[in-house]
Amino acid sequence: MLVSNDLYKKSSKTQKIRCEICANYCKIAEGKYGVCGQHKNINGELFDESYGIVSSLSPDPIEKKPLNKFLPGTFTYSIGGFGCNMGCLHCQNYMISKEYDKYSRSIKITPEEIVKNAIKYNCKSIAWTYNEPTIHLPFNKKTSLLAKQKNLKVIYVSNGYFSNKSIEEVLTFVDAFNIDLKSMSENFYKKICGADLDVVLDNLRRIYGEGKHLEITNLIINEYNDSIEEINDLCDFVVNELGSEVPLHFSRAFPYYMMNDISPTNHEILFKARDIAHEKGIVNVYLGNI
Repeated sequence: MLVSNDLYKKSSKTQKIRCEICANYCKIAEGKYGVCGQHKNINGELFDESYGIVSSLSPDPIEKKPLNKFLPGTFTYSIGGFGCNMGCLHCQNYMISKEYDKYSRSIKITPEEIVKNAIKYNCKSIAWTYNEPTIHLPFNKKTSLLAKQKNLKVIYVSNGYFSNKSIEEVLTFVDAFNIDLKSMSENFYKKICGADLDVVLDNLRRIYGEGKHLEITNLIINEYNDSIEEINDLCDFVVNELGSEVPLHFSRAFPYYMMNDISPTNHEILFKARDIAHEKGIVNVYLGNI
């Protein structure tokens, strides 16, 4: 599928193109892919090779996203794809984000079929989840607009690594977000995720400022982002720059992918994180994976 030319730029000097779908702004040479592994430069044009290809489809309780304060008690139709625009060493879904064969393991489906399925299973929304939805923007935008015509809400479960252009587009059709705020350490984002913390924080401010429903998940990893200081910083950001009503989910990490030598997150630090968040005035705090 050819990507809309307002989401990439051609170089006047080389055959490289600059993808502007996410904040990596990949400069992709002829015949090569961007970081996500889904967008390819073919003859100087950007193609999305995952258009209409998904890894999973499932009606889920909306609380599994997790979204606890958006359409509670309803089901959402979850759609996952392949690839990611971050390189998190601890990825909990690495089987579809990093190590996969999307051609032998894929499900081919149209936007119309997704919407039809969501209605069939009595879902009140569709959720782009399991892997990073931003990298499938053309496909999920078309599907989401069809869903909204049928009075379905649209959810993004995302790492928040939007480009300036994609955040503008996404805000036009997404009703609710759960953003994975992985750490308040720039060093953590660079070394563990290969990304820029400030981009995520700016996008969180933008989402909240636009009045969209927002919930935040923080996956706590022993000895990496579990310090009391960092938990305090994260809670302060939520309270001071977003709002104390924004639900905050602290989740337990398990050994996966390239960090399979870590131990599952200590329960004690999760309970402590919840106490800190409550002390800071955050109204809705939840613990996950315990």
